[in-house]
Parts: sequence; C-alpha cells; structure tokens
Amino acid sequence: MLLRCANGFGAVALSGLLLDDSTSSPLLAAEAISRDPFAPRKTHFEPRARSVIFLYMDGGVSQVDSFDPKPDLKKYDGQPFPTKTEPTQFNNIGNTLASPWKFNNFGESGIPVSDLFPHVAQHVDDLAVVRSMVSAFPEHTNANYFLHTGHGLQGRPSMGAWFGYGLGTECRDLPHYVILNGGLIPPGGLDNFGSGYLPASYQGSVFSSNDPPVADIKRREDTAELQQRKLQLIRALDQRTLKQYGNDDQVESAIANYELAARMQMAVPDLVDLSAETEQTQAAYGLTDEFKNTTVFGRQCLLARRLVERGVRFIQITCPGGNGDRWDQHSNLFDGHTKNARSVDKPIAALLADLKQRGLLDTTLVVWSGEFGRTPFAQGKDGRDHNQYGFSLWMAGGGIKGGTVYGSTDDFGFQALENPTSVHDLHATMLHAMGLDHERLTYRYGGRDFRLTDVHGRVLHEILA
Repeated sequence: MLLRCANGFGAVALSGLLLDDSTSSPLLAAEAISRDPFAPRKTHFEPRARSVIFLYMDGGVSQVDSFDPKPDLKKYDGQPFPTKTEPTQFNNIGNTLASPWKFNNFGESGIPVSDLFPHVAQHVDDLAVVRSMVSAFPEHTNANYFLHTGHGLQGRPSMGAWFGYGLGTECRDLPHYVILNGGLIPPGGLDNFGSGYLPASYQGSVFSSNDPPVADIKRREDTAELQQRKLQLIRALDQRTLKQYGNDDQVESAIANYELAARMQMAVPDLVDLSAETEQTQAAYGLTDEFKNTTVFGRQCLLARRLVERGVRFIQITCPGGNGDRWDQHSNLFDGHTKNARSVDKPIAALLADLKQRGLLDTTLVVWSGEFGRTPFAQGKDGRDHNQYGFSLWMAGGGIKGGTVYGSTDDFGFQALENPTSVHDLHATMLHAMGLDHERLTYRYGGRDFRLTDVHGRVLHEILA
C-alpha cells in the first residue's frame, strides 16, 4: 500500500509538472501535448505575431526582375557575362540578360520595385526586403524541402507543423495549418507540408480551389444526431484501445483528427461563403478580374484573411496553374513572369491593405518567397536558370520593420555579398516573431533533439521592429 501510494503521489506530481511545462515551454511535455495537440501553449517570450501567411512563389522569381535592380545588366546586355560564375542547375550560361522591366522608387522608404508588381509596390513601407537569401540546393524538389522543412531531403516536419507543435492553435474548428492550393502542389509533393517525426496531428491540411474545398465536408448521414452517434461509437472504441495498449501518438492523433473533422463540417462552409464580403472587397482582391488566375489567387488571399480572423496559426498559399511552368522561366521570361505577376500582384496588395485596415497586419506575419532565384545571364535566348547563390524575398506585418532593405548581391545580382541569409535564418526569424526561440523548440526523436533550424539559424534582428 505504501509503495503504491508513494508511486501514485509521484505520478500526480509528475503529471502536474508536465502540464506546467506544456504551458511555459512547448518542448518538454510531449506526453501532455499528446493529450490535446491543438491546445494553445505559452510562448518563450512575448510574441509580435499570432499567425503566419506564407505566399509561396513556386518555381523561383527572378530577383533582378522584381526587387533587386541591377543597372549594370543593361550596360552589358547581350554580351558575355563579365564576371566569374558558379555551376547552375543546367549550366547553360548565355550572355548577360538585362531586365525587360523598369524599376521605380516607391513610398517614403524609396525602395525600388519593378513594373512587375505595381500594386505591391504601393506597400513597400510595410515590407522588409531581404536581397541576400541563399539556398543549399539548385533543384526544385530538394530546394522545396529545404525551404519548407529546413532539410533538403523528404521526411522532415514542415515549418507549419513546427508552428503548430510549438504554439497549438486558437481555432478549435479548423486545422492549425492550412494549405490553400491554387492548382500547383510544389515539386516534392505533399511531403512539403508533412509532420515528419512530429505527431500526425501537426501535418498540413490542403484546401483545394474547388467548391467544396475539402472532400466529404458534408455529412453522409441523414441527420446530425445519427452522425454524432457514430462519432461517439468511434470515440468509445478509440478510448478502449488506449486503455488496452496505453498512450499512443498515432491513436491520439487519429482521435483528435476525427473530432476536428466533425467540427470542420460546421466551420468550413461558413469560411468559404464569401457572400458577406462587400463587392468592393471582392473586386480589390481580383475576384471579378477577367484574368482567371487572378481570381483564383485572389480567392485564396481572401480566404487567408478569413482564416487569420478565425485564429488559424499557419496558412500557405500556392500559385495557380495555367501560367506555363510556374515562375520557372527557362525560356520566354517576359511572358511567363508577366502572367505570374498578374496572377498574384493585385491580390497580395489587397491582402496587405485589408489586414492593415482591420488591424490584423500587426499580428500577422506575411512572408513572400520562392525556393531560389534566377540567373542574371540568359539560359538559351530569353530565359533564366535557377540561382541558389542570391535571391530576394520580403516579409511584412507582425514584428517586421517596414521600409527596410537587408543584405545585397553583387553588381549583377548573382551572388549574395552583404549579410548572406540562409533558410535557417528565415525560419529562426519567423519563429522569433511568433514568440518562439528556435534553439529551444525541439522534439526528441531517434535519441536526439531535433529542431526546425537543425544546428543553424540566426534571428534577423535588423529587420525586426
């Protein structure tokens, strides 16, 4: 009796400690977290942002045609590239290729933006443009895994899964991590959005651009009562399994996912019903635009704002199909980049303006990036090859110092020179804005503590407000 009592009191104390740790440090109490993987958890320090919107530019936008002007390209246009090069994906190194778009300075900050993005250019004072990004991979699939998971091979948890693991969610009726698929799943497939070795509850949920956006969102049962009886039976069977075999992450995740799916049947129809949005709002996002891909991307951006309003933690938007080969213009650069920019420019600008007008931009971190950039010399006659040596992205919103330019590339936009910035630095900065220390957000697997930034990563305090 004494032995059992002693052990019992010890277990009670340990349970309490684990529960306390799960609210103060989201990395120590895996067992407590498994009881409710979606419960909100305290951050390591005061967060500036509560949600992330990741605008993924599939294929790689050319930095020298968008946010990193290089006048010397025009000087040497059509001539052999004047400086040393490094191997590229196809290593088809042609002549210097000047940008076919003009750059102008915008806002009080005077940040230059090309004619590709006339609408986003109106918001440069809210943007922190990082011109010195580098990637470790020149090929789409590996570069996508690296951008999304911090590792170049498949099987690691996506950054969206890490945010859910570290923070939980403030929304009980929708997934904490939503991918709004405009028609293009990135090379590498759904593993870009997976949970890896984290519990399955943290993987991303893909919403399509169709109506309804999620399969089986409408119940098959004739009445809600009948559906609830089925769910109660499933819950009872799951609980019996847990009692028989003990706590199991897979079973716990399955239970949580079933319960979430039932709540989504009520929440998703309301989420995607845009009839309450004003005609002015819908037009601003491009929902009435004659270019179909603008309407597709615009709907995604509007849904992203509605997801943020509902407390969803991490939203990723993918590019619409139908513009040729994404942003991946190995040839026909002008036509491909023009169509892709037309698809996303107006909706993104509307999203930034809408978030700001509603007071949500201060607590929403918006990130715009592809997996790498493109070469300043031609591939073939009128294309650009992959360039992992130096490219641009921008961030806005929660905790970001707007009107900022960070880092630089060489005179031709080929290699990062000042403040080279890695994907690990990006992830560390994103986590920091959300109140998480990237070195403390760990998960024990296979005998070691893993983290999103591996053993790397530096917070870019220079672009934080």
